[in-house]
Amino acid sequence: MSNYKIKPSILPGFMELLPIEQRKFNDIVEKITKVYEENGCLPIDTPIIEKAEILLAKNAGETEKQVYAFQKGSNNLALRFDLTVPFARYTSQYFNDLNFPLKRYQIGKVYRGERNQRGRYREFYQCDVDIIGKDKLSIKNDALVISLASKAFKSIGLKDYKFQISNRKILSALLSSLNIESSIDVMILIDKYDKIGEQTFKEELDKLVNKESAKIINKVININGSKDKVLEELELLNIQDEKFTLGLNELKEVTTTLEVLGVYDSEYIINLKIIRGLDYYTGTVFETLLINNEEYGSICSGGRYDNLAENYTNNILPGVGISIGLTRLFFVLKEIGFVESYKLPSKVEYLIIPIGDTLKYCGEVYKKLTESGKAVEMYFEDDKLKKKLNYANKLEIPYVILLGEEEEANKSINIKNMITGKQETLKFEDIF
Repeated sequence: MSNYKIKPSILPGFMELLPIEQRKFNDIVEKITKVYEENGCLPIDTPIIEKAEILLAKNAGETEKQVYAFQKGSNNLALRFDLTVPFARYTSQYFNDLNFPLKRYQIGKVYRGERNQRGRYREFYQCDVDIIGKDKLSIKNDALVISLASKAFKSIGLKDYKFQISNRKILSALLSSLNIESSIDVMILIDKYDKIGEQTFKEELDKLVNKESAKIINKVININGSKDKVLEELELLNIQDEKFTLGLNELKEVTTTLEVLGVYDSEYIINLKIIRGLDYYTGTVFETLLINNEEYGSICSGGRYDNLAENYTNNILPGVGISIGLTRLFFVLKEIGFVESYKLPSKVEYLIIPIGDTLKYCGEVYKKLTESGKAVEMYFEDDKLKKKLNYANKLEIPYVILLGEEEEANKSINIKNMITGKQETLKFEDIF
């Protein structure tokens, strides 16, 4: 028989957690889910495997290169690379059975064959909320999805974040008013601003547009300050363009609605350098940075799109969505120490430890506690008492019940508070 052992390992780009961290991850997911459901969002779930023609209906180039595709029999299949495309298919397929506007949330794993980098994953959980309208959808919903993310972050105790909000129509109209032919190239460059830095950006911009246009573009994208100041300076540009006016009015309505929904001024800024997907988002766009940890990039992003399912139906389905990459978020929260300090009470309240031949009596106590709605675990291993108590401490179980022959004879329980160290004896009939 060979002594050769296969080294246990996983592929790069995949996350596995130890049980205590997994519990914290699950708790974060549960709290976010609770926020979404309490605000009227409905759950859906779509298959991890889809027909390749569905997933790749609109995408090519880099996205297609990242898709895990394979063939089974005569079927061309692929693993979903986000939750949005399957949702578009879902909405088209069940259009007549859905009520609009539809507020949906979905949490699930997605797969991308990305180049392996620290903090970037090939398999990761995504958490999406989308609000879809039939033919029309109020711009106030753009503020609503941001407010849901705000509530989600607060529910897990995350405070140091800031939404970066803009509207694609504003920059698009500005470039049009300047008669810039390479507007797409300019938008792509603006999207890279924070990565390449101010100096490189200016040098690259000068290659695309004339100096006067470059000066105006630099001035506009660097407007900053309070929302009122930014909106006022945009007004003072006096750009007579219908699209610019529409974008500015939408931005005003979003910020006004945020206030109504309880999102404070301290939680967001208007950042006109936010662009996002060039062929997807059409109006409001937003990203979310952790204050003093901006180098980790956006932990939550999204925006407004004109027609979710145009590749699958003639129905017009405008919408707005927001997505949290949960796996990446958890990685970042671990990096900044948030996960380590994340307080998580034990699900198990009581650990029953039999001492001697008292298993039958332990079962009676176990039954009474569980019937009272308590979460109880029983320790079966024949170990020293110190090891048993250490087990409870490591799992942060707050109470240990020690049941020996004396407790069985007296129909009592010896209960130890693992936090204070205090012990007391109760009669069996007095147990809750």
